[in-house]
Amino acid sequence: MADNKLNDKATAAAKPREKRYKLSDGGGLYVEVYPSGVKSWRLKYRFGGKEKRLVFGLYPIVSLKQAREWAIDARKMISRGIDPGQVKKDAQNAIKEAAAVAPSTETVEIISREWFEKFGGQWVDSHGSKVIRRLERDLFPYIGRDEIKAVTPAALLSVLRRVEARGAVETAHRLLQNCGQIWRYAVATGRAESDITQSLRGALPPSKETHLGAITEPAEVGKLLRNIDEYKGSEVVRLALKLAPLVFVRPGELRQACWSEFDLAARLWTIPAGRMKAKRPHVVPLSNQAVAVLDELQAVSGGGVLLFPSPRSVTRCLSDVALLVALRRMGYTKEEMTAHGFRALASTNLEQLGYDVRLIELQLAHADQDQVRAAYKRETHLLRLVERKKMMQHWADYLDGLRAGAKVVPFGKKQA
Repeated sequence: MADNKLNDKATAAAKPREKRYKLSDGGGLYVEVYPSGVKSWRLKYRFGGKEKRLVFGLYPIVSLKQAREWAIDARKMISRGIDPGQVKKDAQNAIKEAAAVAPSTETVEIISREWFEKFGGQWVDSHGSKVIRRLERDLFPYIGRDEIKAVTPAALLSVLRRVEARGAVETAHRLLQNCGQIWRYAVATGRAESDITQSLRGALPPSKETHLGAITEPAEVGKLLRNIDEYKGSEVVRLALKLAPLVFVRPGELRQACWSEFDLAARLWTIPAGRMKAKRPHVVPLSNQAVAVLDELQAVSGGGVLLFPSPRSVTRCLSDVALLVALRRMGYTKEEMTAHGFRALASTNLEQLGYDVRLIELQLAHADQDQVRAAYKRETHLLRLVERKKMMQHWADYLDGLRAGAKVVPFGKKQA
């Protein structure tokens, strides 16, 4: 497949001419510019020995990024012997047939959107967007207008098979999980008799289990820390990697950190609820070593809002691939180490050091788990914070020992 040639700036700047013309993005994807100024995304492909065209929609309603994603989906279908043009026609016909039926207030789409409105707020925006997009793309076009109580397990399975056919087995499993939540909500609100997804257990092939790469063996952790210290790329990236193992928050929470969230006098970083997966504020105690990294960072980005601004714009944070690229340049594959791997690195070794798993989970912001909530609901937040401060300083000291190449012996059982 040819390399992508277009960008948003070039697509937006394309002017109409006397005759319509094409701007190619490669791999058969192009935008056709009409004399009226209308810009339409199309994919040229061959199926059954014939050249065909698939229309994705108008720019900018359909973005360049969206068009590329749909083009990838279409190519996957073609590789599996499925004509994406026919799939689109089938979906349009299904919508037309459903439109001929008297409207109902208890359709799959209406109840799904109601469910999402009630419960979607518990997720971070990026996850919520993925859920609703998955429903809009893979569920609503096929059975969205059907009354939820009339949908059979076989009908839902046919929808899931379409997703599976394009090679997105993991997405099919996630869609089935979302449907289970929606059907159980419909049962609870009296609009469905049963959760039909229970009948589909085992109907999909298992998705390949993937593990985020993480280095946890102490000697290798020490080597990783030394490699980070010697990293010759962006100073912002190097300092982000230095801070990551000391705070072990999620990569997005680290990259989007703002200076206003830090109280260096109290040695605390409070991440607001809007940026947390569980939609609750999260407090991260800062060790002496973490404060030292922040002091270094002050000279680099202290004059702005973000700790880790993008090299392209100080109003945007580092991209989600910046840390991954740095790790690759150090020689680590995605199977060996990822930006998310600093969390596994910390949790594994802290447990080996003797810390109570519940305290580790609390610091990882996994406190929404039932056993953690039950274990801590009778104790004050202040007591937990004091213990977490001690743990985070001990952890930073332990990492210093690993960085120095010392043979670090666990300190023994810690009470939590």
